[in-house]
Amino acid sequence: MSTSHEQPDRGSSNKRPRDEEESLDDERPLQRVKLDEDAGQEPLQNDVDITMTIDTSPRGSVTPPGFTFNQENLLPPSRKFLGLPPAPELPPDGFMHRTLEVDVGISQYIGTGLYQINGIIKQRFTDFMVYEIDMTHNVVHIKSIERPTATLVAAPSPTATMVESAEPWPPAFTEALAPFFSESGLNTLKNMYLEGPKTATEEVLPVLATTTSTTVSSSTDILPTEFVGGKTPRQKQGKGKAKAKPIEDKRKALSELIDSKEQRFQLHKVVRDLFKSKLETFTEGVQPGEIGARIVIKWAGSGPNKGSRRAPSDRDHQPYIHFTLQKTNRDTSDALAYLARMLKVDGRSLTTAGTKDKRAVTCQRVCLKRGRMTVEEVWDKVNQSGRRTQDQIMQERGERGIRVADIDYRKGHLQLGMLKGNEFLITLRNVKAPSTEAINQSMEVLKTKGFINYYGMQRFGTASIPTHAIGLALLRSDWAKAIDMLLRPRPGETPEIQEARLAWAVEKNLDKALQLMPRRVVAERCILESFQRMGNTRNMLGALSTIPRNLRMMYVHAYQSYVWNAVVSERIRRYGHEKPIVGDIVYEEKLTDGDQSEASSPGAPPSKKQKSSGKKPPRQVKVLTEDDVNHYTIYDVLMPLPGTDVAYPGGELGELYRQFLKEDGLNPSDFNRKQREYSLAGSYRKIVHLPKLVSWSLLRYTDPELPLAQSDEDGILGIEPPQTEENGKFLALQIRLQLGTASYATMALREITKVDTSTHVQTLLTVTSEDQEYKGAGGAETEGVAGSELMNEAEEAEAVALE
Repeated sequence: MSTSHEQPDRGSSNKRPRDEEESLDDERPLQRVKLDEDAGQEPLQNDVDITMTIDTSPRGSVTPPGFTFNQENLLPPSRKFLGLPPAPELPPDGFMHRTLEVDVGISQYIGTGLYQINGIIKQRFTDFMVYEIDMTHNVVHIKSIERPTATLVAAPSPTATMVESAEPWPPAFTEALAPFFSESGLNTLKNMYLEGPKTATEEVLPVLATTTSTTVSSSTDILPTEFVGGKTPRQKQGKGKAKAKPIEDKRKALSELIDSKEQRFQLHKVVRDLFKSKLETFTEGVQPGEIGARIVIKWAGSGPNKGSRRAPSDRDHQPYIHFTLQKTNRDTSDALAYLARMLKVDGRSLTTAGTKDKRAVTCQRVCLKRGRMTVEEVWDKVNQSGRRTQDQIMQERGERGIRVADIDYRKGHLQLGMLKGNEFLITLRNVKAPSTEAINQSMEVLKTKGFINYYGMQRFGTASIPTHAIGLALLRSDWAKAIDMLLRPRPGETPEIQEARLAWAVEKNLDKALQLMPRRVVAERCILESFQRMGNTRNMLGALSTIPRNLRMMYVHAYQSYVWNAVVSERIRRYGHEKPIVGDIVYEEKLTDGDQSEASSPGAPPSKKQKSSGKKPPRQVKVLTEDDVNHYTIYDVLMPLPGTDVAYPGGELGELYRQFLKEDGLNPSDFNRKQREYSLAGSYRKIVHLPKLVSWSLLRYTDPELPLAQSDEDGILGIEPPQTEENGKFLALQIRLQLGTASYATMALREITKVDTSTHVQTLLTVTSEDQEYKGAGGAETEGVAGSELMNEAEEAEAVALE
């Protein structure tokens, strides 16, 4: 790309029409950050003059005759340590460099001397299914898609309510409640009920008189205002009257732990029926280490919020709504943005424990900070019940690939990291292997020895300009190069994006470029919009700062991941994968709960702020010596991600790590920057990961468009389950396994297949696969070839990084 310090021509200000999805995006404006007015004032430089053949791909090109794409060695200089040529070679079809695994440091395997097993990954969405494992080790699945019902305080009837018993606590109460309570818990509930609710004057009134046919009045003499939800006659008379101060009744009864949602629902119903809604129930937040949840029972309306018929159980004690989200072929952030539009809430009100793959069917829990929203409203709004009938909602798949289920109130929230990992059900199609024995051998290696815990290719994008190259420019404070790489024309994109880039680079027409650039191309639009507001291109740091922070940091983290991959490959190549060596880094104390593959913070001493806030201090690390190397296994060995606060390995590996960073123009011991967001503390990640509960099976099929696995939603809707063919023409390998947090399933698959997992390699495998000739042989719906979906994943990854 060539740029100029002169102000670009001001083109037409007419905006092109936006489609429906883009219009909806207007409801979530990008958050702008304060610009650094003192930095980055030098003009953009046109200091690159290199050429490349034009794009001749069948996707079409809008490049003018004779135009040549800029092509320099954009990959980091440290690439020379990978044993690769310094400049990428151009493929014959004219595409710019396509990033392979070796370009991002991925080159080694645990299982050596095994056969290569060719197979297609993610040919269909249902070929890659992901289920979150929550903090209680439960695997998240959809259980019910029905409309939920909340526990609300019923308005008192104008007539008296008859209690059909001569006793205040008949034996039938004990019999109905005993399965859910311990003896002491049931006694607590009984005593609380017999004492009656507390009034505003803190008097405890008896609920029932011991007569043969007891009448409970609906007047406020018996039930306090907080319970009824209305006003007393005295309160309705003038404003000058003194009012009793409402109090909170803190008495409650707790059930035993109940791990079944159906049983918890049954208890809610039993209490409602027995006590005629005079008592309220809600589910207590799941506690760490516990399997299941407890039901809390209190007097209805016993909290301080009176004047509303809504039960305090879903307002005072349950500030969040949790639900299960199943998404199909949607990025997690994209799905949350869609839900925020449907619910008409700020996107920050929705949180998850982690992000999930895009081209897949995934299940995870989502938390909504609900305000006054009810579970029924969540269900209605997401399912658009005003536009769709109840039958449509219950019999058809969720719109836009989104289905919400199992909606309930919760006391606690969700935040990133609150999960134990993910369970995967993966189907590899058109598997080619010398024998079944060869497949079983590769699977046994994965099961017993694990895989190298590389950062997968998703981390580096699919664009012709790798994200880690942009990240290096940001870390070197080379704002001009970062902007150049983001805005320069590149082949292989859709015509509208190509035209927008050419309008900027060739015509120097900023307004035209901005008019043509799709809204989903977030980073580029942010830069162009900033230049348009400023009227010049001088404040490059300011323009970069308008890109959403998490997208900017995605570039920086990609560079960290590249360095980590490369050094780990060298560690495995030189010293093997069987055991630790002197100089390796490990945690001083091993985890006792689960297998954490990555630490969120370095092993520095805890700060005063951490101590005062009650947060757990970072775990301490040590460099292994001859004396303690035999006390650890390869699964304990860590490798740091670059940063100021991490320790580097000892010996020649640590020296190689430092040389790697120096070659890229970075100081290994100082990652502090004037722009604090680009300052890196660093962290640690285990170099080998051992999956859990690994199992596999071989299936036969003919039609590549017939599903070989079924989603939870399809099972509930009664859609016919997958059918395999005993004499099918092609072989599929179906794998189920559980991985810890931050581990990539594609890297586990790589260990099995020994095939590059980069996008264009997998696309090529798909479109040239023999089974494509049998499309539609089984009458299946067409999902589309993987390649057509994957070509634009880089720009889509940016489009969903909004807040």
